[in-house]
Amino acid sequence: MTTPDMLDERYGRTRSPRRRWTLGIIIAVAAVLVALYAWMTVSGALDDVHVDTTGFEVTDERTVMLSFQITAPTGRSVACVLEAQDEEHGVVGWKVLEIPASAVHAQAFRESIPTVSAATTGLVNACWVT
Repeated sequence: MTTPDMLDERYGRTRSPRRRWTLGIIIAVAAVLVALYAWMTVSGALDDVHVDTTGFEVTDERTVMLSFQITAPTGRSVACVLEAQDEEHGVVGWKVLEIPASAVHAQAFRESIPTVSAATTGLVNACWVT
């Protein structure tokens, strides 16, 4: 035993086992919290659907053709809300499109949206995994 160790033992400056256990428990809890946060972040991103509207064409007063691409998880079905709007951004037509599960990660679509009056634009409002 070295001189500093002998002095620490003599004057009671040794680390207690209780302090070591407390430090170990704090480290373990912190590691579990970090792992839980990482899992929640990754699992939330697994069901993300990304949509890009690539174009639209006002066919006539009652129809808008909408072109768009989706990037979704493979093997999962997706639903999208398609909208047609007028000059004042009022919704004049909409449609829910259900896309069956596919082995392809990214897909392109061209869909018609029926309208109740003349539209000036078409867009994808939202998509989600069903």
